[in-house]
Amino acid sequence: MTIPSWVLTYDSLTSTVLQYLERKDTSVVDAIPTFISLAEFEVAQEIKTLGQLQIVNATTTASNPVLQKPARWRKTVSMNITVSGVVTPVLLRKYEYLKNYWPESTETGVPLYYADTDWEHWYLAPTPDAAYSFEVLYYERIAPLSSTNQTNWLTQNAPNAMLFGTLLQAMPFLKNDQRQIFQQKYTESLQALKAEDIARVGDRQAVAVDS
Repeated sequence: MTIPSWVLTYDSLTSTVLQYLERKDTSVVDAIPTFISLAEFEVAQEIKTLGQLQIVNATTTASNPVLQKPARWRKTVSMNITVSGVVTPVLLRKYEYLKNYWPESTETGVPLYYADTDWEHWYLAPTPDAAYSFEVLYYERIAPLSSTNQTNWLTQNAPNAMLFGTLLQAMPFLKNDQRQIFQQKYTESLQALKAEDIARVGDRQAVAVDS
């Protein structure tokens, strides 16, 4: 992916937001990091793009049905394990289904199903009988911006969404009547981002068909 010559940063986003708001008082300056964080969460809830897709590769532990999810995990797309050199899909099921299907977690076998038990763990059934290599495709929450992390995928690919999203989050705090303006700009930037991502998916599918 080619990164544009100009990239929004945490510092430039902060200063630009203050310019838009025409405020320099301490209470507003101190609240800017909160506005940025809220905007990041809002954008993350609105979109799931190729830029958020990640792949993690690891190994199961024999006799342990619990797998640790990667940091900033949001949603699992697919999971597979490699058994005797053959890649085998592991299918998503509800946790209750797994417990009914494989009630004795001390009994082992080749995992066929997984479930989300909480925000940090998956559960496998059957319980792995060996150390299997596994791969998970998942949506990741983008690394949050801060003074020590000046850029991320959003600042590089959706700077307008981050700017207007941050301004939108500031409106309730400032009791400002410009919310409608920033809402329109924010919605337009998200729609453009979604359309661009749909086009990328279409291009990839066309290449796959032609190859």
